[in-house]
Amino acid sequence: MKNLNLLGTITLGAILLAGPAGADNRIFTYTYEPGTEPHGDWEYEQSVTLRAGRDATVGQENYQQWQFREEIEYGVTDNYTAALYLNHDYTYFTDPGSGASTSRNEWKGVSFENRYLVLNPTEHAVGLTLYLEPTCDGSDFELEQKIILGQRHGDWKWAFNISHATEWKNDFRTSEGELEFSFGLARQLTRRWSLGFEILDHNELPEYKEWENTAVYAGPVLAYRRSNWWAALTVMPQIYGSNFTGDPDGNYQLELEGHERVNARLLVGFSF
Repeated sequence: MKNLNLLGTITLGAILLAGPAGADNRIFTYTYEPGTEPHGDWEYEQSVTLRAGRDATVGQENYQQWQFREEIEYGVTDNYTAALYLNHDYTYFTDPGSGASTSRNEWKGVSFENRYLVLNPTEHAVGLTLYLEPTCDGSDFELEQKIILGQRHGDWKWAFNISHATEWKNDFRTSEGELEFSFGLARQLTRRWSLGFEILDHNELPEYKEWENTAVYAGPVLAYRRSNWWAALTVMPQIYGSNFTGDPDGNYQLELEGHERVNARLLVGFSF
């Protein structure tokens, strides 16, 4: 509840700060488009992600993780956008054996996002942006890279991302790799509304010694925009998952040890 109150306070503050400038809205929530923030423009973005439903077999019944991310974004040049993120999570689940519940708030550190537009989609057949984001919380460090592709065709827009991240934990004593592919396709229904879908494939590679698992999600995305703010919502159930090193969750169709049955994300952005 404290997290939700914090979210409301931050969102209200952003509304009050929002000025007359036009928002550089996103129409997907898991998939980035190649466009960058215009030079000199500022934007505040609030992200809320829900990851819900793991297997009781792995001791995490009624699993919920709420991930909150607050971002201030600035167009350094027309081709280069920099952003600062604050990250924090709330996690809850119960142990089906003992009935004991676990509830924790976690500070997940600060991220510094960098996006550089290599090929402008208005001038080339396909837009291309390169992305680099380090994250640090004091003891753990993560470095994420993305290749962002996309284009508009009339009322239709599509985007495709290839993402790789390495996370070092316990003061760099352990590491885990992540590989992710995401795709979004949407149609502009009116001047304000767009509707489409996203698909996401997430893979974990602990210590880069084995390909531990994969999980594929797919679902609809709905976006709305005004002159100085925008919002987008995606809800994606897991449609396929597999553990490659055994079957700890006892599920042959889904991966419910390190991933969830449903992922959902709400983004709200304000220009000022």
